[in-house]
Amino acid sequence: MMPLAIGIDIGTSGARAVAMRPDFSIAGHSAVPLDRFGPNPRDPAVWWSTAGAALTELLSGIDRAAVRAIAVDGTSGTLLPIDGAGRPLAEPLMYNDKVTDDDILAAIIREAPGGSAAHGPTSGLAKALQFQRLSGVAKMLHQADWIAGNLSGRFDVSDENNALKTGYDVEVRRWPDWIAATGMRMELLPRVVEPGDVTGALTAATADLFGLPRDVAVVAGTTDGCASFLATGAATIGDGVTALGSSLTIKILSDRPISAPRFGIYSHRLGNAWLAGGASNSGGKVLAQHFPLARIIELSAAIDPTTTTGLDYYPLSTVGERFPIADPALPPRLVPRPTDDADYLQAMFEGIAAIEALGYDRLAELGAPALTSVRSVGGGAANPAWTAIRQRKLGVDFLPVLSDEAAAGTARLALKGASQAGLL
Repeated sequence: MMPLAIGIDIGTSGARAVAMRPDFSIAGHSAVPLDRFGPNPRDPAVWWSTAGAALTELLSGIDRAAVRAIAVDGTSGTLLPIDGAGRPLAEPLMYNDKVTDDDILAAIIREAPGGSAAHGPTSGLAKALQFQRLSGVAKMLHQADWIAGNLSGRFDVSDENNALKTGYDVEVRRWPDWIAATGMRMELLPRVVEPGDVTGALTAATADLFGLPRDVAVVAGTTDGCASFLATGAATIGDGVTALGSSLTIKILSDRPISAPRFGIYSHRLGNAWLAGGASNSGGKVLAQHFPLARIIELSAAIDPTTTTGLDYYPLSTVGERFPIADPALPPRLVPRPTDDADYLQAMFEGIAAIEALGYDRLAELGAPALTSVRSVGGGAANPAWTAIRQRKLGVDFLPVLSDEAAAGTARLALKGASQAGLL
């Protein structure tokens, strides 16, 4: 019987689950939308019901007895307060929710080091400082922590990636002393372990609910962004992953942490390596402002990617850029416009490819390794003309993506935990 590990990804629209073999091949997958269980995507009960449904659907197509470990990833910076029994005490604050209490934000600015990911109104620490005022609060957990807690009964543990925006110091691997100086009650923060560490086992009730063996390990997961990177198969220093969605996001595996608050850059720890990256305001959203998808596909077929338009575009949908240029007043540059729509689209492709190349160069300037390969995810990755333009601009190998499912990256962590525990 081939052993299996399961990764669960709980996102903004639904939950996905992947079963993975030790050779990283996929044995099964499932997806369930959040709105199947209620209209409120912030309701932790909806999260748990959706994750449970995705797990149930996945298990219906695989050998349940072969499952050895489960791990969970969730949206970075999403936080909820719980009581001593693990019950949520308030509606969670999501990854993009802002804390508006000036005293809280001032305390973090005053005490946190400049490179800490705890800065900003959407940080986990700002949310924790607000939630600690609630009566009966016992712990602050991130989204993935709480889902995993429902599996194991352990509501006191997190992973290094989720804890980063709550102020955890991944370099020295502990909650730093300055957090207490902000007024945070340190006993409310979870114990932090490495992604892929075993944190417990399924409770008897959970094992029976899903028809799983009672010795299935529950393994520390990660954020959705880190899980998506791991899913691609990128694992060597210098490997880059570009996400071509509505925005342009790049990440590179580094041998040292990179911190550049001006560009919104901080580093997640992945074992003995570091995941650094940035997000541009350019990307597919700009293309969609000018052409519908069907027209983009039609025009792309008419583009010769071995030629260049000679136009120097910086495609933005509105004024302002965050990375690789940090300038809130940077204007879009999309003129002059050729009379041929295919030439116009090609010039935008070239402009976004130039931003991508500048992004990887910027990371190298800040201390990251030189780019050695790229894997591409997102809708734009399927466009052959754009891909060819990007290949020419970046000048490195473009490697296939093993999976574009964040749950597959989390399943890799579950495999790691199962292996370390001697369960494979």
